[in-house]
Amino acid sequence: MADPEKSDACVLASPAEAVCPPSGPNDAVASDNEKVVKKRVPKKPTHRRNISITLEDLEAQTNSDLPRKRFAYLRYAVFTMYRRLFTVVFLINLACFIYVMVSHRQILPLVNATAVNLVACGLARHPVVVNCIYRVVCSLPRSAPLFMRRMAAKAAHYGGVHSGCGTASLVWYAGFVGVASKMYWTSTPISSITDHTFSTAPIAVAYVILVLLLVMIVVAYPVFRRKMHDYFELTHRFTSWLILALFIVLVMLFANDIGRAEEKSLGYALVTLPAFWLLIAAVVAIAHPWLLLRRIPVQTDALSPHAIRLHFSHTPISFAKGIQVSKHPLRDWHSFAGFPDPSESLENIKRIPTEPSGPTRPPGAYKKGHRRNQESWSIVVSKAGDWTADTISKPPTHVWKRGALMRGVGYGLRLFHRIIIVTTGSGIGPCLGFLGDERRPLIKVVWQTRNPVKTYGQGVIDLVHQMGPDPIILDTSRDGRIDMLPIVRQQVEEFEAEAVFVISNPPITRKIVYEFESHGIPAYGPIFDS
Repeated sequence: MADPEKSDACVLASPAEAVCPPSGPNDAVASDNEKVVKKRVPKKPTHRRNISITLEDLEAQTNSDLPRKRFAYLRYAVFTMYRRLFTVVFLINLACFIYVMVSHRQILPLVNATAVNLVACGLARHPVVVNCIYRVVCSLPRSAPLFMRRMAAKAAHYGGVHSGCGTASLVWYAGFVGVASKMYWTSTPISSITDHTFSTAPIAVAYVILVLLLVMIVVAYPVFRRKMHDYFELTHRFTSWLILALFIVLVMLFANDIGRAEEKSLGYALVTLPAFWLLIAAVVAIAHPWLLLRRIPVQTDALSPHAIRLHFSHTPISFAKGIQVSKHPLRDWHSFAGFPDPSESLENIKRIPTEPSGPTRPPGAYKKGHRRNQESWSIVVSKAGDWTADTISKPPTHVWKRGALMRGVGYGLRLFHRIIIVTTGSGIGPCLGFLGDERRPLIKVVWQTRNPVKTYGQGVIDLVHQMGPDPIILDTSRDGRIDMLPIVRQQVEEFEAEAVFVISNPPITRKIVYEFESHGIPAYGPIFDS
């Protein structure tokens, strides 16, 4: 280990050194991790000094020097941006619903509002729409004020609109069923022109749809979704298809009754009904990703009994995009973030300079097209369930993909100058997506995993080193799991990071994100509510 008196490195001392043990003569991990926590303040180079600090010292730093913001728990733990968006969307719908029920109680606004929310719910998950959201919201320059960039980077919370519109559609639809049922049972005429009333068929279909909507929303509740995710996914998908099909039938029956009541043709009643056109938009939004369903070849690279790397070349990939893959198109689907493949042996690639003025990547390190679209790229699959375990034990030659590649939460981090990436286990896979992006910020990686070289291979370790200077790699197989929060706190201060990005399990992610957000430091992670 480097002598702190003769080096500008800050080394995490025993018993838990952040050093990845060498696996062979070509293993550069140990030598690079001799400088684990580097005191680096580029804007003030005269302030660089030698420090030696132990994990015991770090773990003693339980409180940040910055005070917590007022109502921090409510703002960042209870009413997250996702839930705020959900609340705003739902309350706006609720206010409009109350107004319609109190002032008019007409059936047409109820069915049209239901269709509007169903379309918005579907579009909020469409890959093209999601990519546009990220592209527009995260287009701010880095010269913009930090508070604006901080808010823009929360674009990943768009799922609040999806769930808000989905829940609101149930409210509108329940109102529609209630009014239609009253008109049916009291034999109230649909129109003042004739005495025609609703027939039995649309009322029966309406109640079936109402039950299905209730089932779909109940299984989408976060507690159920986390405990029985496979059942949620299948129920959510097939129920939504069935609801859409029945809704088309309902609109046809509804328009037929209205046409008879107003002495007009079915065609005229349909084209003058907004819900009909909205349903067409909903069908297109849902069908489009499935029209792009393809069985594509993959090359596999077994990293260890716990992880496998899948290589794709069927389509180019750009920064912070991921793919949905499945072994059977009608069963469970899994999303993974992609990262570019190197075009040459990693041993021949130079480490990127640590000076902020230097290039962000070694020239020619990636295959043609990486500047905008990387032609050859990979995902890392780590054992975390039946599907991943089967993928590792029985490497596939082909997988199914649907829709376009979709941007993820990492895209918003382009808005910052310097960031800390905190991850555990196979969470390093999505983080590698920063490679090949010429606009990526300066990055410091803090990665905790079990036996990184043995589990993920030296190639992945080298890719981690290309992300930024002196990554901190914590080997849990040797030192056990440690609290990463004190280390991340220190790195935020020393690296002068503007934001923290966390990819880990829900408890660790929520803990670290809340800790920094509550102290005024932007922090981001996967949206587990979505």
